[in-house]
Amino acid sequence: MPILAAMLALLVIGVVFIYSAACGMSGPAGVRLHEKQIGWAALGFVFFIFFALTDYHYLTRGAWWLYAVGLILLVLVFVPHVGLKMYGAKRWIQLAGLRIFQPAEMMKIAFVILLARLFGYPGRNVRRWRYSVIGALAVFLPAVLIMKQPDLGTAMIFFPVLLAVMFAAGVPGKIIAFFLITGGLIVLLVLSAIILPPRIGLPEQEHKQLLMRVGINPYQRERILVFFDSRRDPLGSGWNKAQSQIAVGSGGLLGKGFMQGTQNILGFLPRTVAPTDFVFSVIAEETGFAGTLTTLMLFGLLIYGGLQAGARACDKMGRLLCVGLMTALFCHVFINIAMTVGLVPITGIPLPLISYGGTFMVCIMSALGIVQSVHIRGDWK
Repeated sequence: MPILAAMLALLVIGVVFIYSAACGMSGPAGVRLHEKQIGWAALGFVFFIFFALTDYHYLTRGAWWLYAVGLILLVLVFVPHVGLKMYGAKRWIQLAGLRIFQPAEMMKIAFVILLARLFGYPGRNVRRWRYSVIGALAVFLPAVLIMKQPDLGTAMIFFPVLLAVMFAAGVPGKIIAFFLITGGLIVLLVLSAIILPPRIGLPEQEHKQLLMRVGINPYQRERILVFFDSRRDPLGSGWNKAQSQIAVGSGGLLGKGFMQGTQNILGFLPRTVAPTDFVFSVIAEETGFAGTLTTLMLFGLLIYGGLQAGARACDKMGRLLCVGLMTALFCHVFINIAMTVGLVPITGIPLPLISYGGTFMVCIMSALGIVQSVHIRGDWK
């Protein structure tokens, strides 16, 4: 019940504030965004019910097949006339010129199912290095393909999910520490490649080529540099960040009132991002601290319900499914909200159940349906 109640409440919040953020914007068919979001939520609820009623063991049995299909779909986005390029990125599969879905969102679920089988299979000795290495390779392949789209934010989700599942599975601390240190060193190397070359006199063109080799596009570099220096490009790459911080900070205790937020209504927070990546800023400006706290509490209830379902799962694979999916959900919530207040670079990670979007909505509700399936078949005596 906590999962269903929190999910429905967050869906209502999403529709209400997409209506405010979009302010009458319409899609290609003339349907306003909040109306389309209601449609996506209804479709997502169908998937939620389907996966809740389906025994999750059917999914874990086909884990490697699901993962392989996910990889194939990620490769297809780079095939001409199959992948759709928008805003300089190839993230969509298209049919007859229409956007159908984002394979990266589906891959997150397939990845968690694979990890649940890899580390939760009965009798498996997860203390052996081989399974952790296989898990790392399972992260590497989709992460590289997603970074080439490019979508750095989504690629970042896979690594913490792996660590959380390994921890819950009982993988020795020395192996987890090795992966943590390795991941930290990779982050430091990437940041060094972004920040240091210009300071030692490397020409701009050569610097761009260097970053392209490691999967960092020029606009991603600018977002990271603006994060460290907000004065670098206040009217360009730093605009969304600055306007989002103003919106969040100006909300006060109770907010300015529904559809009364100046940053939103006057368009300082661009209409192209307000209903999607920055919808939390709209909530914060219009409902203040009270509204944001309520939203966070609902997410907390949702995650608590998912972890509780995992704690009472009838087997280890069910427990790891819940841990992996709830970790992915937490990462989305944390990164999106931290992004809107300037604590992390802008990455384009949407807010689950609230941000406008079809594929993401359906995949999140499908994941919650899988958690509900574990809950239904758990030991609740």
